Amino acid sequence: MKNLSHILFSVITLVFLLTSCHNVEQYDNNPRGNFEALWKIMDEHYCFFKYKNVNWNEVKERYSKKIGDKMTEEELFTVCSDMLKELKDGHTNLSSSFDVSRYWIWEQYPINYDDRLVKEYYLNFDYKFASGITYRILPNNFGYMHYASFSSTIGKGNLDNILAYLSNSDGLIIDVRDNGGGFLLNAEALISRFIDERILAGYISHKTGPGHDEFSSPMPYYIEPAKGRVHYKKPVVVACNRSTFSAANNFVSIMKSLPNVKVVGDITGGGCGIPFTSELPNGWTVRFSAAPIYDNKKNMTEYGVAPSEGCKLDMDADDKAKGIDSILEKSFEVLQEML
Repeated sequence: MKNLSHILFSVITLVFLLTSCHNVEQYDNNPRGNFEALWKIMDEHYCFFKYKNVNWNEVKERYSKKIGDKMTEEELFTVCSDMLKELKDGHTNLSSSFDVSRYWIWEQYPINYDDRLVKEYYLNFDYKFASGITYRILPNNFGYMHYASFSSTIGKGNLDNILAYLSNSDGLIIDVRDNGGGFLLNAEALISRFIDERILAGYISHKTGPGHDEFSSPMPYYIEPAKGRVHYKKPVVVACNRSTFSAANNFVSIMKSLPNVKVVGDITGGGCGIPFTSELPNGWTVRFSAAPIYDNKKNMTEYGVAPSEGCKLDMDADDKAKGIDSILEKSFEVLQEML
């Protein structure tokens, strides 16, 4: 039996050992050398080439033609960034002293969240805040909590107090819209308050060699209920949007598998790869997806988690102008049906 912390430790250790075997010193610190080092690091350690059907050799051939001995750092950065964008991966970034490349697919979709609208028209600027969570019981007696980032560590005592207060509600909305991720262990800590027995949360695999298809067998990981702590046992709706990414994406995937939970809003932003970082000869760093996480049915959620059946919708512009959050209103309806 393995929980997430044991699996993550093993995967990170193996990824570090495999990556550290790659010696960037063999590449010269010039435009060609840095380009070749970046391509090779990704070639040997990136985990989604097969899944995304990316011909990395063909990509190299196209972008290699753009490398010149006299190009500036900014020009080199642009070419390398564009090459990485071929992967369409929000976890893959090139960082220099003057810029950070990104592939933020969720910027292309409806925002579907307005923090000011929620705080003004639903919370009436009267809410509680602890461990990065904004919460209160609304006038309709449904509980509401917005967790803005899983980078904010959840204190066990804080979560006890939050859920003890919310236990007086008839149902609960966990709003993870615009949650860009953070630490998977924080997601596990929150999920553990909504289960009464150990659950199979998903599977994690890792690279075992430089080949694009060299992976370990998927290792199952489990989440245990938080023993001796406050749990919430009433109906739950998870609200999400395209900016629900990475650890928040995994959180939605796992919560959706629970029998008393529905997911409302837009499909999540995805990002199911565990990120790792390596360095180029010139000191630039590249972060990339190094180990895939699967759901409990061994499906990848790299491209996102869909809302529950009949629960996909965008915020309506006319509603928004009136101070109405269409996704929250739908969440109220779904909770009422679950009672």
